[in-house]
Amino acid sequence: SSRWVLQLLAVSVAAAGWLSALAATLMTSWLTLSTELLPSETYHLGLWETCVVQDLGLLECRPYDGLLGLPPDIKLARVLMCGSLGAGLLAVLLAIPGLGLVNGCRGHAGRKTALRAAGGILVLLAGVLGLVPASYVAHLTVLRFFDPSLPDVVPRWEFGDALFCGWTGGVLQLVAGALLLASCMWRCSGHAHRLPVATTTRSHGSRMEYV
Repeated sequence: SSRWVLQLLAVSVAAAGWLSALAATLMTSWLTLSTELLPSETYHLGLWETCVVQDLGLLECRPYDGLLGLPPDIKLARVLMCGSLGAGLLAVLLAIPGLGLVNGCRGHAGRKTALRAAGGILVLLAGVLGLVPASYVAHLTVLRFFDPSLPDVVPRWEFGDALFCGWTGGVLQLVAGALLLASCMWRCSGHAHRLPVATTTRSHGSRMEYV
């Protein structure tokens, strides 16, 4: 039915959003930098390491020395992206048993609805947690790029592919959360109380039937 299609679509979008958030967390290109002095090299800044990419395709990465030397925005992004991944994974694991096509909770429609509702709330939380670090890092990058106190010869960091991947994952998870909660509301609206109507029969007199 259409309700099952909506539920499957919600879980599929949630899984796609989680994969996008995972890719953004692992990617080394949150920010990129290239200079005119070394046009053959591009620097990538990630949450876990920094990399140098050469024109020949050579990639050399170096992990951060420790947490104390990390910039505050990278620390915040690490924490929030890991929280987003945890909440998103738990949301998918809760929503799958709540699907109408899954027979694990047969006869417990209310329990299935509760599982989908919990999954919807968690995936909404995961989407917010994923959008905040990407947007915050992008905001700081814009401020530093247009900082008038820096000379024009100083190279500026620019947006990397991981930021767009993080934004995509966050939006997909917000959409998935809305779809999961909509599927729960659909069930509630579809089970309206039926009103009793009095009918009469020749042999037994009047009786109550539900229409």
